Amino acid sequence: METEVRQRQPHVDGDNISEVSAGDGTGTTVAPSDDGTSGDKTDATKEDVKPIVGDSDRDQDRSSSRKGMLSPSAIYKGLPQRWQNWIIRGIYTIAMIAGFAAVMYMGPIGLSFIVLVVQIKCFKEIIDIGYAVYKTYELPWFRSLSWYFLIASNYYYYGEFLTDYFGGFLSNSRWVQPMVTYHRFISFVLYLIGFCSFVLSLVKTHYLKQFIMFCWTHIALLIVVTQCHLILQNLFEGLVWFIIPVSMVITNDIWAYIVGFFIGKTPLIKLSPKKTWEGFIGGGVATVIFGVVASYYMCKYPYFTCPVEFNTTTHELDLDCEPGPVFQNSEYQLPKLLALLSRRPSVEFPPFLFHALVLGIVCSLIGPFGGFFASGFKRAFKIKDFADTLPGHGGFMDRFDCQYLIATFVNVYYSSFIRTVSPQKLVLQFLQLKQEDQLKMYNRIRDYLMNEGLLS
Repeated sequence: METEVRQRQPHVDGDNISEVSAGDGTGTTVAPSDDGTSGDKTDATKEDVKPIVGDSDRDQDRSSSRKGMLSPSAIYKGLPQRWQNWIIRGIYTIAMIAGFAAVMYMGPIGLSFIVLVVQIKCFKEIIDIGYAVYKTYELPWFRSLSWYFLIASNYYYYGEFLTDYFGGFLSNSRWVQPMVTYHRFISFVLYLIGFCSFVLSLVKTHYLKQFIMFCWTHIALLIVVTQCHLILQNLFEGLVWFIIPVSMVITNDIWAYIVGFFIGKTPLIKLSPKKTWEGFIGGGVATVIFGVVASYYMCKYPYFTCPVEFNTTTHELDLDCEPGPVFQNSEYQLPKLLALLSRRPSVEFPPFLFHALVLGIVCSLIGPFGGFFASGFKRAFKIKDFADTLPGHGGFMDRFDCQYLIATFVNVYYSSFIRTVSPQKLVLQFLQLKQEDQLKMYNRIRDYLMNEGLLS
């Protein structure tokens, strides 16, 4: 069912925006409630904005009925609006989970490509809102410069990423080697070009709006591009550091919605009045249980636990290794009472389960605040969703608002408590040295090992 497309541009009256139509290219829809606020994604919905059905939709339904075919709207026709939303959201949730499972088996390269696609779509949704809300239709070069800064930012971050993991291989090419050596300088020159272009595009009658949109673009880059770079780092430290946190956020969102939908009564936060304590607690419990159980089984497979490393001999990505200590079973003594009840003095499980427990708690307690932040953002501009790309869910940002916050936490957590020196990365850095420097390094390492008695 398609929503009716209006051609009116957004009307700004002070801090209130009466409408941001789908016809302005943003894909956002405005749904102010009786109290002047707009709805947003919820875990328990009492009453939702009813989609506007155009005449073409009714004609299509009649045509389908005459042909003996079942139209999509006929599946839930006659049901209350909240149950219609439940069905639509459920169908697309199952489809997205199936898609995520399929992409997961494409390996790190496939997942990296999906991260890039999601990043571009989220950036577009944020920029489109600013484009519509601030009436930037006449601002010179606004959209072009926004996309230019996105490309320049990705050049920097992906260049840093490729240099870290594939620097030794890339340095072997005399055409690519200068780009690796002077990567940061080239990246900064690209940014300076965009910065100077913005200054040259300033128009006296639009100074304020242009600087607002300049800041808007950079905030979008900080929220989206930087976080996606951290996601890629998590991914290449082992698929488990990507899959488990992402799955936990998905689990929390699903079960918070289900529990809140059926038994939610107590409001949780004013920013999102349809969120309930029942949904918050139910989603948290389900998240912790799922995270620990899924982690226990993933720890058994090197495909999920091994860091993604580039084999300089075969020139292929290597996902086979000896699992690190955090993924190997360790023995833990039980307290006397538990040992008596279980009739066993100890248990064995990977230490990663402790980390999974921490991640589950953080996803349950802190993750939803990414959604609350997005809710506040949408209410500030009187929009219901960032876009209408995913029926029942909104836009990509509506689905990934919590993911970005958790991805940053996982990266910081891993760097602080898990990361160790990688011999593979040291070898890649060694291969990037000049030959005379490689010989000096070799002699120093040889002398050190001989002094330690490890070489004779």
